[in-house]
Amino acid sequence: MTGAPAVPGRFMPVQIAITGSIATDHLMTFDGLFADSLVVEQLDKISLSFLTQDLQVRRGGVAANIAFGMANLGQRPLLVGAVGEDFTDYRSWLERHGVDCGGVHYSESQHTARFICTTDRDMAQIATFYAGAMTEARDIELAPVAQRAGGLDLVVVGANDPEAMLRHSDECRSRGIPFAADPSQQLAFCDGPTIARLIDGAEYLFTNEYESHLACQKTGWSEDELADRVRVQVKTRGKDGVTVRVRGESETVEVGIAREVRKADPTGVGDAFRAGFLTGLAAGLPAQRCAELGSMLATYVIETVGTQEYVLGKERFLERLADAYGSESADEIGPHITCPRP
Repeated sequence: MTGAPAVPGRFMPVQIAITGSIATDHLMTFDGLFADSLVVEQLDKISLSFLTQDLQVRRGGVAANIAFGMANLGQRPLLVGAVGEDFTDYRSWLERHGVDCGGVHYSESQHTARFICTTDRDMAQIATFYAGAMTEARDIELAPVAQRAGGLDLVVVGANDPEAMLRHSDECRSRGIPFAADPSQQLAFCDGPTIARLIDGAEYLFTNEYESHLACQKTGWSEDELADRVRVQVKTRGKDGVTVRVRGESETVEVGIAREVRKADPTGVGDAFRAGFLTGLAAGLPAQRCAELGSMLATYVIETVGTQEYVLGKERFLERLADAYGSESADEIGPHITCPRP
């Protein structure tokens, strides 16, 4: 492996496997506020229906979104997850954009997972997730994926069937494969011991601010104890940007958000951030640049409806990067990314 380490002590991964959900997104918008329909005293009897203005059916799933974003920046990520026979067109789309789908498992009896989400005028969301074929991800062994790829430098253990997440985390530890813990939505369904198994010993931990607090609440750890369980903690904080904390380093990296042209739909923003951050890692960029690259890509997603509908042009992307974080950021990141358009 070549390239300077983004954080002290390790060379950066260049062969990255992304495990997690692969799904079809059904996205709707509600021209009102969910909060206006909530009666605090009656939440135990809640029964609500919202009239939505439109329906968009899009490609999604956290693993597929991350892999798509990385591929659009010039990487060749390995997608690992479980799907149904209805995945054919989706697979063609991903492969056309540079994603390696050789690690995808096909179910013989279930449909590809579905994510059904309604977003209100304030960007609040109510969602339902149907797992379907995703439940068979627990049958996937990483060793054949690693052998086929000639070795893995990093495995991202993203939101997935919980048993699959545990299996992938345990296998990475037993085989000495560095992994990134990215439990996100599944933290709500996990107890403390399960969360500890997903996080302990990870090279990287990705959460948003709420998920970080939830993990601490369920495990009984303090924020410092949570950070010390991994080597690098990456925490997104919505409009307040992102913080990156490296174990053993006294200073925390803080990066603000990149300004969006418009707000269309927040679905998939976190996945895009991870795609940019991981691309920076693969290029050997320092943590600050990784976070800036991730934040810039995330902005493209919030400006579009659908998690994989954005189109990157390198020249414009770097212009916006320079506007947000300065010309030095664009100059340092530019040589390490490619985009479909000049």
